[in-house]
Amino acid sequence: MARKYPLEKTRNIGIAAHIDAGKTTLTERVLYYTGKVHRMGEVHEGSTVMDWMDQERERGITITSAATTCFWDEHQINIIDTPGHVDFTAEVERSLRVLDGVIALFCGVGGVEPQSETVWRQANRYHIPRLAFVNKMDRVGSDFANVVKMMHERLGANAIPVQLPIGSGETFEGLADLISMKAFYYDNESLGTTFTEREIPAEMADACSEAREQLLGALADYDEEILHHVVDGSDVAEENIHAALRKAVNKLKIVPVFCGSAFKNKGVQRLLDGVVRYLPNPMDIPAVKGPNPFTHKDEERPPSDEAPFSALVFKVMTDPYVGRLHYLRVYSGGLSAGQQALNATNKKKERFGRVLRLHANKREELTEIFTGDIVAVVGLKHSATGDTLSDVKHPVQLETMEFPEPVISVAIEPKTKADEDKLNMVLNKLSEEDPTFRVRLDKETGQTLISGMGELHLEILVTRMLREFKVGASVGKPQVAYKETITMPYRSEGKFIRQSGGKGLYGHVVLELEPAPGEGFLFENKVSNASVPKQFVSYVEIGIKESMSSGPLGGYPVIDVKVALVDGSYHDVDSTDLAYRIAASKAFFDGVKKAKPALLEPVMDVEVVLPSDYVGDVINDMNMRRGKIGGMNHRVNDQVLSATAPLSGMFGYATNLRSLTQGRAIYTMEFSHYERVPQEMLAEKLGHVKGLA
Repeated sequence: MARKYPLEKTRNIGIAAHIDAGKTTLTERVLYYTGKVHRMGEVHEGSTVMDWMDQERERGITITSAATTCFWDEHQINIIDTPGHVDFTAEVERSLRVLDGVIALFCGVGGVEPQSETVWRQANRYHIPRLAFVNKMDRVGSDFANVVKMMHERLGANAIPVQLPIGSGETFEGLADLISMKAFYYDNESLGTTFTEREIPAEMADACSEAREQLLGALADYDEEILHHVVDGSDVAEENIHAALRKAVNKLKIVPVFCGSAFKNKGVQRLLDGVVRYLPNPMDIPAVKGPNPFTHKDEERPPSDEAPFSALVFKVMTDPYVGRLHYLRVYSGGLSAGQQALNATNKKKERFGRVLRLHANKREELTEIFTGDIVAVVGLKHSATGDTLSDVKHPVQLETMEFPEPVISVAIEPKTKADEDKLNMVLNKLSEEDPTFRVRLDKETGQTLISGMGELHLEILVTRMLREFKVGASVGKPQVAYKETITMPYRSEGKFIRQSGGKGLYGHVVLELEPAPGEGFLFENKVSNASVPKQFVSYVEIGIKESMSSGPLGGYPVIDVKVALVDGSYHDVDSTDLAYRIAASKAFFDGVKKAKPALLEPVMDVEVVLPSDYVGDVINDMNMRRGKIGGMNHRVNDQVLSATAPLSGMFGYATNLRSLTQGRAIYTMEFSHYERVPQEMLAEKLGHVKGLA
């Protein structure tokens, strides 16, 4: 089967933003105007296509990223609608890893909000070109110019408007296009399907001329032809502006800013025009690179159907009807259903069973996939999130993904004997799906602990166990993921010597430990072969890492330590890998114990949007939770309170905040950093531990 749409007419995009900015509503409009659906779904009615899970419809939020494909102006657009809530940031992370472009959505009232900044940083990390869409221009208090200003100040983005809104709030009628210098008014009766093109209103003429000059001035920095026109004052053809804008967007130099109201069906079609005009196609993206897993030589895969097959698994999901689905982004080559591919990450062969194009939770069977496709595959047995699938004869391993560590844990146990057998199987399935969901057995208590990114994250997973997998489970109180570290340098020695008649065991190391705040773990070898032979040094590092999993204070993982191997000795006959591992493990544990260990707790960035009447009560409550107030900003009729607070003090905050503000405040919270637990609180956190730093 031949490719229907050429590669240059394919777009892989995501819609990403803060919670409640209107991502899912915008996606519903895109699907309606592109003819993919014949009735627009609404988030408040629980009738959207993309929020298909029961919990998404009940809560009115996106929990899992949903993929779909639609067609506009003879282009194929693959779209991923991502969650906005910080508890599901891994969904955004893995989606951005495989996308070529992003529509960054901003609320016309709220502007750049905390999760907007997080998503923007993630997109920066993957060098993804962006368009910005200022949504909700029909809301009272919306301010397009202020949102653009916030993008410059908070995101460091070179945000350049390509449209201006005609009116705002209840008077929002349409938009003025700064490239064609025409005004567009949308027909409410046809749900925005039809619109009229008119001259720009006289009262906006000066503002539009000034904004157009700013647009051309910004483009002149990156396009010589535009520069000549700007210098001699001649008119610039629309095609030239589009071409220059596309070039600047793909080089991450400019972020064009569109505006509209997805809910009121205004501005969506012009945004779609922007997607096909300015965002990159797979051929604009540099060739992917990675090592051959067998020869370790670097390989390159250009975005071409003729190149050897390579694809990245970016998501795994359990479907009640077809079993496990593996979501793939194809970077090069093509493959047919039934063919084999090599998992270059674990060097195991996989056979593609069925290949599906997804439309949220609906599926379309495909016989073949090509470069640039985002599809799901049924039948893979050995693949996980982040794995590379490649041509069996031309293997390559692409860069994988990194996910944040969980910050909250709860104990979970089955309600009945019948649930016990199913619980472990379900927990394994959920941890395969979600890289930020971890399961472990507490050796001391015998309890099964599940860990995640927040209370909502774990609450939703437990509800899924009950509804989707029919497993009853009881959940304990949330527990914080504490860490341990050291506060002073220490020189530590470890020996492991065993004689048992025949060949014995001999390992001896001397380590220097010192604090390394924010560095995680650093290891340095400072010995010569005369002290510890080179072949044993890697096992010294392994032994240290094994010992780091449990610190001396409360058995929490040890972080932010620099370790240098400075001395040791060996035995010609008895020295072994195992002996050095054990010696290093002992030396590290003893060293941490004597280097004034300290307990670290996760600290969260918190932002609360609330009416002015309740500011005093909310600040008092935050202080009681050991929060530190960072600042207060005015936003239309509300106040925005910024603070940092330890996670241990924020449990149950949602309920308390509702009570304090009569349900009129909202908040967002995301992990910021680890901080030392105050001395006076150590006994409370660790129980009866004596002689602590």
